[in-house]
Amino acid sequence: MKKVFVALFLFLVSNLTSFSIDTSYLKSKETKDYNIKNVLVATYSGVIIPVAAEYIGSAVDKLNSEDFDLMVLQLDTPGGLDASMREIIKKMLASKKPVVVYVYPDGARAASAGVFITMASNIAAMSPSTNIGAAHPVMLGGGIDLDPQKDKNKDKKESSTMEEKVLNDAKAYIRSICQHKNRNVDWAVNAVTKSDSITAKEALDRNVIEFVAKDLNDLLSQLNGFRLDNFGVFRSDKIDKIIYFDQTKRQKFLSTITDPNIAMLLMSVGAIGIFIELYNPGLILPGVVGAVSLVIGLYSFQTLTANFAGVLLILLGFVFFIAEIKFMSYGLLTFAGVASVVLGATMLFKGTPDVSGIGVDMGFLTTNLIGIIIIVFVLAYIVVKAHMRKVETGKEAMIGKKVMTKTKLSPNGKVIVDGEWWDAESLDGDIDEGSLVEIISIDGFKVNVKKVV
Repeated sequence: MKKVFVALFLFLVSNLTSFSIDTSYLKSKETKDYNIKNVLVATYSGVIIPVAAEYIGSAVDKLNSEDFDLMVLQLDTPGGLDASMREIIKKMLASKKPVVVYVYPDGARAASAGVFITMASNIAAMSPSTNIGAAHPVMLGGGIDLDPQKDKNKDKKESSTMEEKVLNDAKAYIRSICQHKNRNVDWAVNAVTKSDSITAKEALDRNVIEFVAKDLNDLLSQLNGFRLDNFGVFRSDKIDKIIYFDQTKRQKFLSTITDPNIAMLLMSVGAIGIFIELYNPGLILPGVVGAVSLVIGLYSFQTLTANFAGVLLILLGFVFFIAEIKFMSYGLLTFAGVASVVLGATMLFKGTPDVSGIGVDMGFLTTNLIGIIIIVFVLAYIVVKAHMRKVETGKEAMIGKKVMTKTKLSPNGKVIVDGEWWDAESLDGDIDEGSLVEIISIDGFKVNVKKVV
């Protein structure tokens, strides 16, 4: 047995110089540098709607197709539509280059859909005086119940079940995103289920975001030395250029008109244009402007998936305003119009603008309605005054006029009215030629007159 151990020892010693450890696999795990030379900056402020998805998606495409190393999305949003939000997130997750979502400037927020977008970024950052949260899903849109016999309890139960499904779907979605990006899952779920909202500092402390930066330069400076899986250690100390990616004119236009308040204003302008055209047919311009504004307003509400019943109530309110001009109801139709528009505006979107990110501001709506009411009453006053005004043309306008007799009336003779000779008959007996008389009535082509004392 000793001979065996001795032989084994000699074998190991003789081969020690040729023995080496393969360290190639260790070298493969060494962290590489990710040099940031060119930065693309996209800025979006407003509701997350289809035009937002189009703009941000175009920015991500530009990042991946051109010579850029990093994209920073400066975001300020109260939330928006679920479909548009998911389209943005799919673009970001599919990006081959890192995307930073930066809640900026001071006073901005990433609420509702903005929370999901921020969580889906490779790197999340916030300006010091910003907040993130309140991501409870709010169902938008709807329809009109045309069946009065429908079981209301069943309808309420179905609505509750649908809302529960939407909530569970949102919880699973935010959970999967945070797990993939290694962020605070518990807080994200609370943001969805309990509408939890936190400040930038709290978000940093809770591993919701990676950085708190006062501006873009500060953010890029803090990125230097930051390690990100699949990319390596960021090196941002030698940036060559920062390019800002702006919305196209078309996107800016669509973004403007799809603001709920602007859409409401367009509907009002449309109604006013139609009021004026109906009051004075043939002006053309007010009618054209009104019709175009009304169509654009309806398009905006359709894009925002507004409740159909709410839109119909607003249109019904405008019909009441028009009826007030045509039929004097002493303000009753105007009151009905105001009530209809206000009720319709509150039904357009479920939840308030602060909760859903989409809605008509009540202060703006009040100002809008006051303007419409003033115009309606001005037009109604003009119509009433026109009806009460004395007739100035035709035979009726001749009654009450004072004219001179051209011949003696005994009792018949001639008078001259506005340069024309008329047969006349005296109702006061004989009247001398050249006397001043007043036209009392008209009988065919003959005027009946009395002497002016």
